[in-house]
Amino acid sequence: MIQTRLSNPADIPRQRELWQLAFGDEGAYVDNFYDTCYRPERMLMLEEDGVVQAMTAWFDTTFVVPERGEYRAAYLYAVATHPEARGRGLAGRLLSDADGFFRAWGIPAVTTVPAEPSLHQFFGRNGFRECFVHGEQKYQPGNSVEMPSGKVPRLDRLTAADYRGLRETRLAGIPHIALSKEAVCYQAGASALTPGGGLYALEAPHGVTVLCAEGMENGALLVKELLAAPGDLDWVLGWLSRLLPAWSGIYRTPNGEIPFGMLKWLSPERERSWDWSSTAYLGLAFD
Repeated sequence: MIQTRLSNPADIPRQRELWQLAFGDEGAYVDNFYDTCYRPERMLMLEEDGVVQAMTAWFDTTFVVPERGEYRAAYLYAVATHPEARGRGLAGRLLSDADGFFRAWGIPAVTTVPAEPSLHQFFGRNGFRECFVHGEQKYQPGNSVEMPSGKVPRLDRLTAADYRGLRETRLAGIPHIALSKEAVCYQAGASALTPGGGLYALEAPHGVTVLCAEGMENGALLVKELLAAPGDLDWVLGWLSRLLPAWSGIYRTPNGEIPFGMLKWLSPERERSWDWSSTAYLGLAFD
């Protein structure tokens, strides 16, 4: 018999096992999830004959679409199946069952960020469509702008709550996913695992820039979200190369066309009426 149920704390050892087998993550990275945002009711477990074989966590977020509305959206994360149980359709069954839970809870949309390009096809077969994009570039120090006179600007660390508020200010008018407090706390914890990583604000000529720096496998920092006022980007990049010494130079912004996240509407009517040529920004996904 196959069934999907809400998790409970007794499932944590199995969850950690599936997480490590599926993604290779263990230790401090997974500890951060359980320390900052784990809730039993935010994880779904698929059992086959009484054995948990697949799972997904989900974050409670909001899809903000200017002039159209705000929609509660479940962001699926850590969708994992035990390697020995793959190929039997269990992950697809888990996603279908998850839809039933979300409909019952009045959640009209589901989003996810596939962990690798091939998984876009898997989620596509399970009702998801491309929606969220971003831009990713590498700053070249030789292109630095002339630095203004006066004192060096300060890169201020932010709390998760302050970052979340400033992020929404910077994304006003842009279709995007607004993250929950728990999701931003999780990001703050992940960023803190690498020296120099964190959530930051930088006072720029046309307003506050906010950015999130997280460690990559080589130990350098990725600026996985950089939100600056129009006209400030070059100024910010020039100073950032000095203020964040471990920065790799790679940064992501809402402006771009790189496929990143996918969307599924749980209402057939909204699915049909949605303009699928439009795009939105997800940004701080846990990819």
